[in-house]
Amino acid sequence: MTADETYIAARVRETLAFEARARGEVPHTDKRDFSTAQRRPPTSHQRTEESSMLFQPATNTMAHVKAGFFGKTGSGKTVTGSLFALGMVRHLRKIGSPLADKPVYFFDTEGGSDFLIPHFDNEGVALQQAKTNLFADLVQAFEIAQEKASVLVIDSVTHVAQELRESFLKKKGRSYFQIDDWNYLRGPMGWKRIESAYVNSKLHVVCCGRLADETDSYTDESGKRQIDKTGVKMKADGDMGYEASLLVLMERPEIGRDHDVLHTAKIMKDRSMRIDSREYQFATPDLKGKPPTKEDTDFLVRQTWAAFAPHVDSLNLGGKHEVVQSIGDSTHLLKTEKRDWQPVQREIVLEEIQHLLIKHFPSQAVADKQARTGLMQKHFSALWTEIEKTFDLLTLRAGYDSLHCDLEKRPSRYNSAMEAEHAPLEINDDIPDHSKAPEAVSGSPRRAA
Repeated sequence: MTADETYIAARVRETLAFEARARGEVPHTDKRDFSTAQRRPPTSHQRTEESSMLFQPATNTMAHVKAGFFGKTGSGKTVTGSLFALGMVRHLRKIGSPLADKPVYFFDTEGGSDFLIPHFDNEGVALQQAKTNLFADLVQAFEIAQEKASVLVIDSVTHVAQELRESFLKKKGRSYFQIDDWNYLRGPMGWKRIESAYVNSKLHVVCCGRLADETDSYTDESGKRQIDKTGVKMKADGDMGYEASLLVLMERPEIGRDHDVLHTAKIMKDRSMRIDSREYQFATPDLKGKPPTKEDTDFLVRQTWAAFAPHVDSLNLGGKHEVVQSIGDSTHLLKTEKRDWQPVQREIVLEEIQHLLIKHFPSQAVADKQARTGLMQKHFSALWTEIEKTFDLLTLRAGYDSLHCDLEKRPSRYNSAMEAEHAPLEINDDIPDHSKAPEAVSGSPRRAA
């Protein structure tokens, strides 16, 4: 094998190795012959008939509350969510749950937890605050609260989603988003971490957020695009507004006959269907400028808990909590299509051009530099920057072949491909002559005229 053939064979092996690694067929440290490399055996998380059964007898594995309260400013979402958390602690005490002795953790982005301290004191429930709006802190809060809290209250998740977006732009050094940014922000390294923790954590979670409109676009009769409001949702990133098992829309308060403030709670979603679509009004008594008494707190907690208790009764409190199986993935079922390797092949040809020029004119002397520049002008009619940035693969290969013939006095490995690319198609477009009788097929009798 000649030196050139050895070089070509080595480059081919390198290319095959790169493609194999890109498809995930072999690890980066594998030293085998990549041209014959086989796919890795199935990983341990892949389901097989011998290792696991996909379907199991149905059991209730929803053992923790995942509640969401959302609404406009002043609608009562923070107070109602916190009173529901106090009602949850009362219920845990009633059923003898070990969680009942743990404090309520309040992830506070607005400072609203300060005004709720009297109610927690009246109930004898320890309240611990984290006054922050950082996405990184909320990720950590879920991990800590699973071990040390009875209930985690988040108010408001809207600010955390906003902080994540701002941090992303700061990290990128930009003031705007590109379309591909949202795949990352809402992916497993971004907001998906909060969604997964919210749903799958072994923790009672009350999540509060601001109101956002759901919209849809359409084209009217005049051909103009219009925006139509189709509903409301909790303002957060990704699908956070849809993950709650109990979702409550809070509306601005009204004033009752006894000068009580009436907050309206509409059940937007209840997966147990026990209170789905129902509407409740919670009265807030006139405190006459004084702190709430134990009787005031007791009244507020009882009326709030009475509304939402049917949903809690549908849960398997104290049981196994496993909402969604999130171990492993489905990559073993996905067949990777052969990608467009042209960018890689361009890099190969560009490196070959440089190698060939340096081989014949290796020094940095003026004469060699002028010779390299002259050859590029002769065979490419351009200088290196234009060649590297703008020339397509076929043009690069054609120029390399011409340069190779000039310097090496023989065609390059691309010569046959160039000839095939430019060879005219051999098409016989003559009109067949049907005036003669067809010739007899060997072994068959010829019919008489």
